Amino acid sequence: MVKINGESLDVAGKTLADYLAQADYDLQRIAVERNGEIVPKAQYGETVLAEGDSVEVVSFMGGG
Repeated sequence: MVKINGESLDVAGKTLADYLAQADYDLQRIAVERNGEIVPKAQYGETVLAEGDSVEVVSFMGGG
């Protein structure tokens, strides 16, 4: 299980890019932290989620 934004999900073995696409995130409006480290957008496709990982996905909101 991988903990994403506090929720345990069965996504170990998937790439970060696959998870984000499945969860319908707008890649232009998010930042991702995995195990306390920011993941550069260029590495989403090669970053494989592993058992026990802790991931935080932060969405940026526009407004005014």
